[in-house]
Amino acid sequence: MKAVILAAGEGTRLRPFTMSRPKSMIPVGNRPILEYIVEALVSNGVKDIIMVVGYRKDTIMLHFQDGKRFGASIEYVVQDKPLGTAHALALAGPLLDGKPFITVAGDNMIDSRLIADLLEKRNGLTMVVAESDNPSKYGVVEIEGDRIVGLVEKPECMIGNIINTGIYHFPYQMIEMFMSQTFGKELGITQLLSKAIPEMDMRVVKSKGQWNDAVYPWDLVNVNAQALDDISQGIMGTVEPGVTLKGPVNVGAGTRIRSGCYIEGPVTIGEGCDIGPNVVIHPSTSIGNGVQIEPFSYIVHCLIMSNVIIGSHSHISRSVIGDGVRSKAGLFIPSDSCIVRADREVFQLFDVGAHVGQDTVIGSRVVISPGTVVGAGCRINDGVRVSGNLENKCVVV
Repeated sequence: MKAVILAAGEGTRLRPFTMSRPKSMIPVGNRPILEYIVEALVSNGVKDIIMVVGYRKDTIMLHFQDGKRFGASIEYVVQDKPLGTAHALALAGPLLDGKPFITVAGDNMIDSRLIADLLEKRNGLTMVVAESDNPSKYGVVEIEGDRIVGLVEKPECMIGNIINTGIYHFPYQMIEMFMSQTFGKELGITQLLSKAIPEMDMRVVKSKGQWNDAVYPWDLVNVNAQALDDISQGIMGTVEPGVTLKGPVNVGAGTRIRSGCYIEGPVTIGEGCDIGPNVVIHPSTSIGNGVQIEPFSYIVHCLIMSNVIIGSHSHISRSVIGDGVRSKAGLFIPSDSCIVRADREVFQLFDVGAHVGQDTVIGSRVVISPGTVVGAGCRINDGVRVSGNLENKCVVV
């Protein structure tokens, strides 16, 4: 059986973290989201994969290449214009072999159990569904028993909390419906399927596997925590005497954890990092490659990407720090409840930190308020307090 992974989208609501990579390549647990999807498919024997790529496609193709490193065989189809998931799937049609196939959204965190449940319980056209606390951001599925009776994409009012995960088992004949469409504007798979409900038998699978989606920057912290759930201990770098490691902690090659550090897992630290001395890192934190965290800093429940420098005596909680961010001493990013405006909506968030875009430079003694989104390439001078949203390349004095 083949799988089609739809990975052409940007993920605009996750900016600034999709400025240089598609959403599917954002690292969580120090691995791209898309890598977890490939792993889930391969572990269930689905090794022939077609990836539909578009925005920043080279980042995907260079990482996965022909798929052999991941135990898969990967072919690529390019979606040059953002004409929706139905168009993306239609582009993959010529590479399918006349047999049923799986389609997976390329930007959601899934595990192998979810794919296993789909393969075990599939019945013709089958959709994997999940319960959501925020169904208005997804396609809501109305069901009777295990049969789909209605599909509403991003409803304006509450009609249910069962959502479409973007994971399907399709009979091969379905690809003809997609390939026969005229794509003049964006068209989603859900839109086509909703029109076909009266004539087609569509079923659902409710899986106990893990499914998670990052819609906004503040969602990435929880997706990162999910990615760290199953890590095991692994020390490839140097851990000096006087370091305390508690729980599963991964330390990459060429990394040095200096004396006096306390690290409580699950935590993963990439290659070529320099941590400490006397740094505290609390659970559900991932730290990319080439990161330097200077003495007496405190990090809790964070996603820190690669080539970041965090100055001494910093405190960062429940935050996302993009590639190449450099901060001087005394950076303070607390987590707390806050109200955030995004996508023409207002969100009440709880226990959230800040989100700092790539290549931002932060002076000493800076405070960044909970819920703040700092764009890419910003410059924040010494002693400033920042809140709200900063556009890319802002200068704050």
